[in-house]
Amino acid sequence: MRAGGTADTAREILTSFTTWAVVGASPESHKPASFVPAFLQSRGYRVIPVNPTYAGQRIFGETCYPDLTSIPASDGVEVVDLFRRSHLVLPHVDEACEIGAKAIWMQAGIVNDDAAAVARAAGMLVVMDRCPKVDIPTLLGNSFRAGHAAA
Repeated sequence: MRAGGTADTAREILTSFTTWAVVGASPESHKPASFVPAFLQSRGYRVIPVNPTYAGQRIFGETCYPDLTSIPASDGVEVVDLFRRSHLVLPHVDEACEIGAKAIWMQAGIVNDDAAAVARAAGMLVVMDRCPKVDIPTLLGNSFRAGHAAA
């Protein structure tokens, strides 16, 4: 089993939740922190960007926030997607706990067992070292759209 969570956990997150906060989001289209969230949007997910560098600006057609706790509760963040170095994710997981997120998704190459343990202790689903841009077509099929039954 992958240290970062099983394909079943990834599938559950992708099919159960539609509102994602992307920590480290970027407006620079050549960066994974831009094209992965754009892919999520193209599949029907709502993507809320989080990056203090771009706070107040619009990325992916949404207002960018400086941190997770600045996102209005009414936006109902379900998944926190982390584009941060492994050793920097724990404070974001703590914020995810504070806002009541349901899942943590650490992108490909990002693994932090301590942060994962905190998230799991708070009742969250956790995926590490995976990418939804890869997992959606692989696990759910090329035509999958959020909010619809998996193929």
